[in-house]
Amino acid sequence: MSSPGALDGVVVADFSRVLAGPYATMMLADLGAEVIKIERPGSGDDTRSWGPPFDADGQATYFNSVNRNKRSVVLDLQTPEGVEQAREIVRRADVVVENFRTGTMERLGLGYDDLAEQQPGLIYCSITGFGSGQGADLPGYDLLVQAVGGLMSVTGPHPGEPTKVGVALVDVLAGLHAATGILAALHHRTATGHGQKVETNLLSTLLSSLVNQASGYLGAGAVPGIMGNRHPSITPYQVFSTADRPLVLAVGNDKQFRALCVALGCESLADSEEYADNTSRVRNRDALVAVLTERLVTRGSDEWFAVLNEAGVPVGPINDIAQAFDLAKRLELGAVVDVPGTSVPQVANPIRMSVTPPQYRSAPPKLGG
Repeated sequence: MSSPGALDGVVVADFSRVLAGPYATMMLADLGAEVIKIERPGSGDDTRSWGPPFDADGQATYFNSVNRNKRSVVLDLQTPEGVEQAREIVRRADVVVENFRTGTMERLGLGYDDLAEQQPGLIYCSITGFGSGQGADLPGYDLLVQAVGGLMSVTGPHPGEPTKVGVALVDVLAGLHAATGILAALHHRTATGHGQKVETNLLSTLLSSLVNQASGYLGAGAVPGIMGNRHPSITPYQVFSTADRPLVLAVGNDKQFRALCVALGCESLADSEEYADNTSRVRNRDALVAVLTERLVTRGSDEWFAVLNEAGVPVGPINDIAQAFDLAKRLELGAVVDVPGTSVPQVANPIRMSVTPPQYRSAPPKLGG
């Protein structure tokens, strides 16, 4: 890249591993920060062995997904020499990121209070599963947090079959929140010269990310349950059967509903009192879904997609991941990038910036490389 990144000159000492922390630091690295990934001897980050699948270069694709643009340094933090080497790295760092069990970094003399005494401008980000108080000793695994945090209680095909999301979504969201906190702290330091400690945890991240479901409970006492692919507050907003494969309708307002009814040849539905507005449609959901399904099963998914898309109705097929990447390619979103040092393509950073765009400087590092 000919221009520097937005975070050019920012140095990150990355003690994190697995997903939430490495995702946060990769976001910072993509934006120009120098990220030094500190790994244990022998095996390094756990995700280096999380396969299959492995890519053509023999690297675990899980590790590859969150570790580009970083340099790997192997340190044994169980030895005084390793700890001193870590301190040397931190001395030139602007940001420290860690997701060890609460108290681990403090026992090593690498806690925030120890480091900030010598580096008052240091930004120190800790990511935990359940905070540093009463939940400090609880294991912070994404699946566990999806379970105890309520996400699985609203996810699944039907009541009695709670289901996890198909990716470690809470980890990813925690990483994004951590990166946001770090960027805010960097801005504050620019204005004041002072660093600070940034903390986030998986459970709090999930509760915040439950958005309308969490607000419904806090504001109205509504405890939601599993509704399959239906939406608790919008109809029709779900999966529908067609003559061949299912598709999704995401009808969010009355204008879109009328357009749907016209395209399906049942315009009278939009004029009926039972379906006149969204509240009425939610109240009479089952009857409405039955009528719409009766129409939709008369044609195939691709045909309905063309008809309804032309009518301005939010509609889409249920793609697999390969089809999703193909769609992004057809839409010219630039979702796949080539990274120097590897023949294996990577998912592009989704942020677009007109002056300081994300950069792809180096492949996920070999251990110690």
